[in-house]
Amino acid sequence: MHKNKSHNTLNSELDAVSKALKKSIKNLDSYTHVRGESLYVDDVNIRQGTFHAVVFDSPKAHGKIKHIDYSKAEALEGVERILTYKDIPGENEIGGIIADEPLFAEYDVHFWGMPIALIVAESEFIARKARGLIDIDIEELPVITTAKEAKAKGSFINAPRSFSLGNTEKAFADCDYIFEGETFSNGQEHLYIEAQGAYAEPLENGNIKITSSTQGPTAVQATTARVLGLAMHKIEIDVTRLGGGFGGKEDQATPWAVMAALATYHLNQSVKLVLNRHDDLRMTGKRHPYESSYKIGLSKDLKILAYEAEFLQNSGAAADLSPAIAERTLFHATNSYFVPNVTTKVLSCKTNLPPNTAFRGFGGPQGMFVIESAIAKAASEIGVSSKAIQEANLLDENDTFSYGQIAKLVEAKNSWNSAKSLFNSEGLEREIETFNQNNSNFKKGIAFMPICFGISFTNTPMNHARALVHIYLDGSVGVSTAAVEMGQGVNTKMMQIAAQVFSIPIEKIKIETTNTTRVANTSPSAASSTADLNGKATLMACNSLLERLKKVASEDLNVSENEISLQDEFVYINAKKSELSWTELISKTMLKRVALTENAHYATPEIHFDKTKEKGHPFAYHVYGTAITTVTVDCTRGTYEFDSVKIVHDYGKSMSEGIDLGQVEGALIQGIGWMTLEEIAYNDDGKLLSNALSTYKVPDLFSVPKVVETIPLETKGHDLAILKSKAVGEPPLMYGIGAYFALQNAIKAFNPNYNMKFHAPMTAEKVLMGLYEDSK
Repeated sequence: MHKNKSHNTLNSELDAVSKALKKSIKNLDSYTHVRGESLYVDDVNIRQGTFHAVVFDSPKAHGKIKHIDYSKAEALEGVERILTYKDIPGENEIGGIIADEPLFAEYDVHFWGMPIALIVAESEFIARKARGLIDIDIEELPVITTAKEAKAKGSFINAPRSFSLGNTEKAFADCDYIFEGETFSNGQEHLYIEAQGAYAEPLENGNIKITSSTQGPTAVQATTARVLGLAMHKIEIDVTRLGGGFGGKEDQATPWAVMAALATYHLNQSVKLVLNRHDDLRMTGKRHPYESSYKIGLSKDLKILAYEAEFLQNSGAAADLSPAIAERTLFHATNSYFVPNVTTKVLSCKTNLPPNTAFRGFGGPQGMFVIESAIAKAASEIGVSSKAIQEANLLDENDTFSYGQIAKLVEAKNSWNSAKSLFNSEGLEREIETFNQNNSNFKKGIAFMPICFGISFTNTPMNHARALVHIYLDGSVGVSTAAVEMGQGVNTKMMQIAAQVFSIPIEKIKIETTNTTRVANTSPSAASSTADLNGKATLMACNSLLERLKKVASEDLNVSENEISLQDEFVYINAKKSELSWTELISKTMLKRVALTENAHYATPEIHFDKTKEKGHPFAYHVYGTAITTVTVDCTRGTYEFDSVKIVHDYGKSMSEGIDLGQVEGALIQGIGWMTLEEIAYNDDGKLLSNALSTYKVPDLFSVPKVVETIPLETKGHDLAILKSKAVGEPPLMYGIGAYFALQNAIKAFNPNYNMKFHAPMTAEKVLMGLYEDSK
């Protein structure tokens, strides 16, 4: 009871400190970023004699390797060695969920860009020159590039998954309206600023240290150990930060680190492998393209009574994270709506593209796009606005998701109604209607986009984290966690937690690199769970240390522990400042031989999921929000500008408002890019055509909305979020889906004969075609 009381007192003290800190806190990495001082893999001070490596990859998407001649490359001066599958001492296997992906091709190639060998040389220039001297003969085999073709040929990664609720067959019989259709959402290139890379160096006794640009240090460690035939303790992974990840470095950072380590293993010398942009674009997977079909049934009062969807996921040539991403598509197939009868099915289709992988939203955006398309189709056919159907079906408290979880602390209607009120949506709609009546060459469109996104790894055992906290003799603090900083500000949040608990300046706290020797067996920084999991572990460790410090202080000052608090680097007794400073308290604690180090472990409570029944409670909580997007289309050219995106977002009780706002805005623009500009293109031979920034368009300053306004939703927050501050990395990306439907509505305003399409991205070319199509 005494300990619980102490923690409750602590929490009330933290609230006061938190309010002061969250307004002023900034992303503390920004200072070194803008000065060019932040360190990445390519900035590592390399050892004398370090070799440089370049990957030789397949020039065909599918075929049998008949012959490879390395002789000319090996004879080039400066080439140290060329490594192939024959040089692997352990297993030639890097697949995580499914063991179906070799590090190096052996006898067959399955995608254009598949690694075949590693060229190790005195310089990268020499290695690249050697790559051009390799002769290879491949007997070409048929190439599959689309999910539909894969389905027709029975080419799948694994067995299909399906969620269901109620009885759709019976419910459709009672529907007044039934509509069916197909959708397509394309892939998306991560285009992180820092390309994939790793630096491996030999340590004594056969140990290897790898500095890796990875979101998953333990995955890199475990896979490297497996390929090299070593125990995991022989491999140390260290991550300072990433120059962006967005999911593209959760699994796909692994092969490059393993290759560098393999070369170090054989040569006993440091090896650096950093892909250039063209190699990175060609060899790595993207967001999964989806080809999907739907059937939706509604009542006369616009209630969605039944919904069925089949998702064809283009997984690429190997599983990578496709099964988990497919699963999350099912989890988010009904977005923010309650549908009493649901049947959804996903098939992970094996094609001859690079294995597609995690990307912000992790399958959720693809699922949401389909139901939003179904609603838009139904609205167009019935003759009502999509908004009317959306509003009629928003989640309520205690509604059931198709996967069995009961919705709690639901903010769907709150965020929707707040957006309507705060942004005067009726006034916006009237303005657009008036504009369209008075303009023939330009038309405006508006769309509402509610979101509901579950927070947790859907694979329950991954929802845990550890933190190691040291208080040094001078009162400074070091914090180690499994959190990987990749621009999302997680380091700042971890420092903020320690600063709040100890009531010391944030300048006295250091976040150590993410290292598998200090914090082992970690989950990746992904699923929007990094701050929650690692922050909770950090909070636990700091709380435990604080309890020890308060005990020492109470003994020294001869008062009860309940009377002790820490404020502004001093010990307070019943809210009155004593003469005992933070630094003196640490010194006294050390002299009493009380531990100033704590290692804490946090595992998310309550969550569970039974995959044999496809039912459970997989998410700690959900994040809600509503965006209103307006667009103006130039009906002569097909070009467009987004006038505004106005958002009410469910932050919970944000602990870092500036950082969280940046995440909302960045995710929104990335979502708009996916829906409107970014068009991945492969030819029929499986060769990437959008292989440079001249052929792949991402949002720039001139393509972002003129106005982005985000207002925090008034809410109590959630206890399972760190300091009640909800996860913010992935959910806002889905606001970008609204951009697609705003464009559709603008086209419809110009061309009443337009037959609504659901083929994303909605490029200017597609807009122009839609403006002038004649469906009658």
